[in-house]
Amino acid sequence: MVEVEIVDGVHVVRMTDGENRCNGPFVEALAAAVAAVEDAAAPLVLTGEGKFFNNGLDLEWISAEPDAAGPMFDRLHDILRRLLVFPAPTVAAVNGHAFGAGAILAAAADHRLMRSERGYVCFPEVDLGLTMSPEFDAVLRARYPRRVHLDALVGGRRYGSDDAVAAGLVDRAVPEAELLTAAIARARVDAGKPPAHVRALKEQVHGPELAAFSPPS
Repeated sequence: MVEVEIVDGVHVVRMTDGENRCNGPFVEALAAAVAAVEDAAAPLVLTGEGKFFNNGLDLEWISAEPDAAGPMFDRLHDILRRLLVFPAPTVAAVNGHAFGAGAILAAAADHRLMRSERGYVCFPEVDLGLTMSPEFDAVLRARYPRRVHLDALVGGRRYGSDDAVAAGLVDRAVPEAELLTAAIARARVDAGKPPAHVRALKEQVHGPELAAFSPPS
């Protein structure tokens, strides 16, 4: 479901479960990978493979496993909190579709690069009759200006790479063949800083947003 590879000192966390929808087993695998890289205090690149970065919540699984849904959301929120205060640089290499919770995972990274040829960033909750959890909303508040945040949520539109760059949802668009290399290079730019100080500064910057999250598990 999730693989970790070290390239030039950067830990590449690759989601490999097809659409990478967020259900209990997938989120547990992702949490373990993120925690392992966090323990190493190494730069992290989060990516998927093929057509999908992450296609959001697995609503069928949530419906079929109602008792497990709450713990899954707790675990997913914890991943987002960890990424916000990660003790090293983080980059999302958005290789394909990033919808809903998948787009929020990308937003939790320090930087976002997106494949230029195909794929959309989208927050479809308005069309699904859903609202954001306080934790999901906090990530978007930490990363995007209010107007960008509001337009993306209430519009529910699909942003291709050019539109996503123009809106500020991602930093830049990169051809698929160059995406991972560019993401690794970006992660290395600020690598090597004292991890404790990096975390402390991120905690200061994101203090208001972190108040939405439960204490670290």
